[in-house]
Amino acid sequence: MQWKSLRALMPGLTHLLEYERSWLKPDIRAGLSVAAVALPVAIAYAELAGVSPVVGLYSCILPMIAYAIFGSSRQLIIGPDAATCAVIAAVVTPLAAGSMELHWQLTIMMTAMMGGWCLLASRFRLGALADLLSRPILSGLLNGVAVTIIVGQIGRVVGFDTSPAQLIERIYALPGNLLHSDWLTIAVSLLTLLVLIGVKKLRPNWPAPLFAIMLATFATWAGDLQQYGIITVGGFSGILPIVQWPDFQPGLLRDMVIPALNLAVVSFVSMMLTARSFAAKNGYEVNADAEFRALGLVNIVSALSQGFAISGADSRTAVNDANGGKSQLVSIIAAVVIAIVLLFLTEPLQFIPVAGLGVVLIYAAWSLIDIRGIWLLRRRNAQAFRLAVFTFLSVLLVGVISGIGLAVLLGLMQFLRTVFRPTEQLLGVNDEGMIHSMGNNNGVKAVAGVMMYRFNSPLTYFNVAYFKRRILNLVDSTPFQPRWVVVDAVASFTHADISVLAAIDELKRDLLQRNVKLVLAGRRTELTRWFRLNRVGRDQDLILVPDLYLALKLIQSKEQAEPMVAQ
Repeated sequence: MQWKSLRALMPGLTHLLEYERSWLKPDIRAGLSVAAVALPVAIAYAELAGVSPVVGLYSCILPMIAYAIFGSSRQLIIGPDAATCAVIAAVVTPLAAGSMELHWQLTIMMTAMMGGWCLLASRFRLGALADLLSRPILSGLLNGVAVTIIVGQIGRVVGFDTSPAQLIERIYALPGNLLHSDWLTIAVSLLTLLVLIGVKKLRPNWPAPLFAIMLATFATWAGDLQQYGIITVGGFSGILPIVQWPDFQPGLLRDMVIPALNLAVVSFVSMMLTARSFAAKNGYEVNADAEFRALGLVNIVSALSQGFAISGADSRTAVNDANGGKSQLVSIIAAVVIAIVLLFLTEPLQFIPVAGLGVVLIYAAWSLIDIRGIWLLRRRNAQAFRLAVFTFLSVLLVGVISGIGLAVLLGLMQFLRTVFRPTEQLLGVNDEGMIHSMGNNNGVKAVAGVMMYRFNSPLTYFNVAYFKRRILNLVDSTPFQPRWVVVDAVASFTHADISVLAAIDELKRDLLQRNVKLVLAGRRTELTRWFRLNRVGRDQDLILVPDLYLALKLIQSKEQAEPMVAQ
């Protein structure tokens, strides 16, 4: 029993306890490769989040170890993420009002709040929220975030530092700002970009961001380019910074409650997409509720480490998988390597040029852009296409947080419209006696005197009136006058809603006034119990049968018996 509880709480640890010796070599290779990619990316994303570069390293070490213990995915690497950092910056920057210390404090608190939301969701087993943001919403969101990041980094890459806060204003001011570009900064950016592209082309398995940042840093240090106006990250003085709390303003937390919830949902959905794809590739499954709990714990650990919010990192997970990583030990090895750098090798990091980090961020954001994927939805699914475009434009026009909220709202409205007004079918019988939907000249014909109807949605109090109206309209408009209406109860009767049961009793009465009898086919046991417990109508008037075929047999026998009774 204790082992079962441990496995449920710490799936990563239980997998490590079953470690196979043959995994060690590929895990070490994958761990070193992940660390090589994670180091420059963590520093770059710290810049994006608006905190000191060292905070990016804080956000990697203990959280990666925590995920190795509590996570259920063997390949997933957690860490700073472009969308997560963009959301943090969008929320915290206005509240901090230019104070770097307050910005860091609020970032930590938002991370802790996000972790708390995730733990709460896990406690109530809300892993199904992984499906709340559909792929069209997530596609539009990531494309919008990518464009936001790219536009936001242009100033750093070309050397101007005055830029409006909002995206549209930034784009509008861009032509004028480009006239104030710094050519030496552009040269450093081009060097970084050429190394990135070159390493990616010539050695795809090598950590291109690491080589690009190393070369740009060396050039900045060797040429003493700081005296010529090249801005570096700084912040690495040999003494690890610690956030100060005496002047913190708790009242600001109320402005982050809903954004932290939005961030938790977005991070979880993105993380689950990555975890599930690599789990399917490697032949195992991940537990959504366990992943929600793990995401909550690693973000609380990140907050306690003075770091910022993190999620599943698809690029680093891909590096892990490409190098043959077999277990969560990869995360532990990568965390140890980053910790060694943080403790003993931080002094060279202060020479990293901000322009180089901007190029890395733009390069990473460019990989998120998939406008073609959105456009292809136009032919495959018009509704999904509209949802993706709406999300994309919302993020660009009103910001990340508001854009997410509007996209989720639109997705829920589309879902409710589907439930309110679902598709429906009239059923018939083909030449072989099989029941199918009628239409499209498929040879399926209605049974004489019988209208078989399927309502493709669960019946609830808000759509049962439409259900009832549709049946009565179909009965009144059919070329032949049916004597029986058979409803496929399997598709629509999913739970005991008192309003639905009462409406069925009313429908039965209205049909009897038209000399038509109602038959519910399917879920006979449940329907019998529901009607009896809720005391709706008279039980003896209900005609309930196990399935559609038995409904036709019952009607046939009753039709044959009626003439005999009349005689």
